[in-house]
Amino acid sequence: MFQLSVQDIHPGEQAGNKEEAIRQIAAALAQAGNVAGGYVDGMLAREQQTSTFLGNGIAIPHGTTDTRDQVLKTGVQVFQFPQGVTWGEGQVAYVAIGIAASSDEHLGLLRQLRRMC
Repeated sequence: MFQLSVQDIHPGEQAGNKEEAIRQIAAALAQAGNVAGGYVDGMLAREQQTSTFLGNGIAIPHGTTDTRDQVLKTGVQVFQFPQGVTWGEGQVAYVAIGIAASSDEHLGLLRQLRRMC
């Protein structure tokens, strides 16, 4: 089970679009020591494969299996966007939870997050 610290929560953020939001989240994951710089490419590629929008204003951007080697340690960064970020047609994310997990750890994290949402 993962634990959040105050440093992992980013209230009152702004992003002009989904890509900008994902880049901010990836930068926070990198700054926290969770991922290497190439992880952002996997997060953006994941969105091309399938949207990470869960519904209820929540998105859970994460990388692809191809970028698991960029994960240094499991971690989560929570971003709150008061103005919302368009995540897809008719989809606005107000909270985006960026996930970095190696191997299949992300499945457990996703299950925990789905229960919280």
